[in-house]
Amino acid sequence: MAKEKKSALKEQKGVSQSEITNEKSIKNVKRKRKEKVDVKTLTSAILKKNITALSRAITLIESKNPNHSNTAKQIIKNCLPYANQSIRIGITGVPGVGKSTFIEAFGKHLTSIGKRVAVLAIDPTSSLTKGSILGDKTRMEDLVKDDNAFIRPSASGDSLGGVARKTRETIILCEAAGFNVILIETVGVGQSETTVHSMVDFFLLLKLSGAGDELQGIKRGIIEMADAIAINKADGDNIKKAKLAKVEFNRALHLYPLKPSTWQPKVTLCSALNNEGIDSIWNLVLKFVKLTTANGYFNKRRSEQNKFWLIQTIEEQLKSEFFNRPEIKKELVAKLNQIEANKTTPFEAANYLLDLNKFL
Repeated sequence: MAKEKKSALKEQKGVSQSEITNEKSIKNVKRKRKEKVDVKTLTSAILKKNITALSRAITLIESKNPNHSNTAKQIIKNCLPYANQSIRIGITGVPGVGKSTFIEAFGKHLTSIGKRVAVLAIDPTSSLTKGSILGDKTRMEDLVKDDNAFIRPSASGDSLGGVARKTRETIILCEAAGFNVILIETVGVGQSETTVHSMVDFFLLLKLSGAGDELQGIKRGIIEMADAIAINKADGDNIKKAKLAKVEFNRALHLYPLKPSTWQPKVTLCSALNNEGIDSIWNLVLKFVKLTTANGYFNKRRSEQNKFWLIQTIEEQLKSEFFNRPEIKKELVAKLNQIEANKTTPFEAANYLLDLNKFL
């Protein structure tokens, strides 16, 4: 009776019943978020391929809330024995090259042949507003409906190298959830996609013909990291230009010394829009995996990636501990004010804070 009176009173104040119901739903969602996470239950659900549990675990990993840190670490530890059973493919290219369209076509091809595909799409974060669009699910509207596909957009934040802060950990969870092909779509910022290269088995570079970047083929950088170059949008009137670009890139690739994997990078044409040439790219990936598995390079590279991950984790942990110390936070504000007033230099302020940290 009291609840009915309360609802009637709200309606008198101009609040509809639907708004009251919506308010209750929001409160329920907030309450569930505050509930303590049962690590064992969540891990079990991930191993049973529960997408909701997977998404929740990834959110905990990406969270900057210190209270979530230990929970996230335990989940990763529990999932680690079930990881490393996938092919990890990094996909990069300049904005406008058609990465999202290509990944959707590639992902649909993989699911059609019985693969389970996880797409980790990294969106650039604005250095001004600190916001990201995270619109990859909208751009991949067909793939997002596929039961054998999982798309997780994440913001790059302040991470360099075209990936998000916790991409490696997310890979482990996706593998534990039974996804046997992991596609990492990078920000696509030119020649700085170094971090993603350190966490994938196969690195695919998407290019456009007639965009003036054929010359990039003779520059060291992202080209020499690529295991394959796919010239996208090779359709319609663009086919002739695409074929010429293929010849140029092939010439450029032969200037580089043989890779430690002994794999000779390939150049291929594709049209993600028309779904042409997609299967040939997957065949290239399979040939690469077969070769590198046979000569031992595949496992050796995975081992090197884990070593790189160790160093990066240490760096992140030290940075986090430094900036989260109350004394450092207080002194940092003071030093920033002094720099603004021209009373000290950034170098002197940095040395002071680092020396202070030694005694804390």
